[in-house]
Amino acid sequence: MVLGRRLDDSFVAEVRRNITVITLARLIANACYRFAPPFLAIIVRDFDVSLSEAGFALFVSELTGLASPLIGKFTDRVSHRTSMIVGLVGTAIGCAIAATSPSLFAFALGITVLVSTKQSFDIGLGAWIADHVPYHQRGRIVGLTETSWALGLLVGVSVMGIVTALTSWRVGYAVAIGTTIVITSVIWRRISPEPPSRNDGATTIAGRITGRAWLAVLTMFFIMSSAQNLFVTFGSWLADDYDFGAAQLTIVGFSLGAVELFSSLFSANRTDRWGKERSIILGTALIVPGGLMLALGSDSLAIGLVGLGVYLLGFEFAVVSLLPIASELVPDNPGTGLGWVLGAGAMGRAVMSLVSTRAYEIGGIALPGILGPTLAMCGAASIYMYKRLGA
Repeated sequence: MVLGRRLDDSFVAEVRRNITVITLARLIANACYRFAPPFLAIIVRDFDVSLSEAGFALFVSELTGLASPLIGKFTDRVSHRTSMIVGLVGTAIGCAIAATSPSLFAFALGITVLVSTKQSFDIGLGAWIADHVPYHQRGRIVGLTETSWALGLLVGVSVMGIVTALTSWRVGYAVAIGTTIVITSVIWRRISPEPPSRNDGATTIAGRITGRAWLAVLTMFFIMSSAQNLFVTFGSWLADDYDFGAAQLTIVGFSLGAVELFSSLFSANRTDRWGKERSIILGTALIVPGGLMLALGSDSLAIGLVGLGVYLLGFEFAVVSLLPIASELVPDNPGTGLGWVLGAGAMGRAVMSLVSTRAYEIGGIALPGILGPTLAMCGAASIYMYKRLGA
C-alpha cells in the first residue's frame, strides 16, 4: 500500500491495492535488464573480448524486442496476469543462462531471452493500467510505476553491484533470479486472471497503428536510441579514464538511480497537468546540455558526472510521459499500441548498442555525447508533429 497511499478515491480500489506489488515486480525485472550495460567492462574481461564485440551481442539481443508488436497482440488476447507471469518467468530463465554462460555467445543468448520475455511483463502491465485508469489520469499511474525503472538501478542494480564487488557478476545474477521467483508467486496470487472492461468508453476499431500514431512510435525509437547511446558507454568511460571498478560503478549507478527516481516522481505529478506531448519535448531538451557536458567536459570527472545526471533526468521524464500516449494509440487494444512503441524502443537500443560502443572506441565518450542530443532532438520533432496533426 506504499504507493497506493499516494492515490485518492478517484482511482479504483484494484489499482490502489496492487500498484505497489506490480511496481516492485517491475523493479526486479528492470534490475535484471539494466545490470549488464554499466558492468559491461567487467563482464567482458571474463570472456576476453572487446567492448564492441560485447556491444554486438547486446545489439543481437535487443533485436528480439522487434517482436513486441506480436507480444502486444498476445497481451490483448489473454489475461494481463498471464502476460506478466510469462515475462517474469522468462526474465529468470534469461538471467540463469547469462549467469552460467561459458562464452560471450551463451551470455548473449541469456540476455536475448531476458529482453524478449521481459517485454511481455512490460506490455501486460501497461495494458493493466490502461484497463483500470482513464487517460486523463494515466500519467500519474505510469509515473508511479515507472519509478521501478529508476529503482531498478538505484536499488536492484546497486545490490547486484555490491554482490559483484564481493564475489562475481554471476552471483549478482543469481541473487536476481531468486527475487524474481519470489515476486512471480506474489503476482500470481494477487492479480486477477481476467482483464476487466475498459473504463473510458473507447470504441473498438481495428487493432493496428495508423496515421499520426506512427510519429509516437518514431519518437520512442529516437528517445531510446539516445538513452542506450549512454547506457552502454558510461561504465566503460569511468573504467577506462578513471579506473572505476565494480564498487565505484555501483556508487555511480546508485546516484543515477536517485536522479531517475526524482524524474519519475516529478513526471507523476506534472505530466497530466502540463500535457504529455509538451512534457516529452521538455525531457528531450534536457538531454542536450547533458550530452554536451559529457562531450566537452569528459576530462573532468565532476563535469562528466553532472552531465550524465542531467542527461538521464531528461530521458526519464520524456519516456515516462510518452508511455500513456502509447497505451492509447489503438483504442480498445492498449497492448498493441504499447507493443509497437516498445518494439521501436528495442530497435533503437539495438542499433545504438552497436553504434555507440564502436563510437566510444573511436572517440571516447565525446562522440556518444554528441550523438545523444542529436537523437533526442529528432524525438522532440517527431512528437511535436504528432501533436500538431492531432490538433
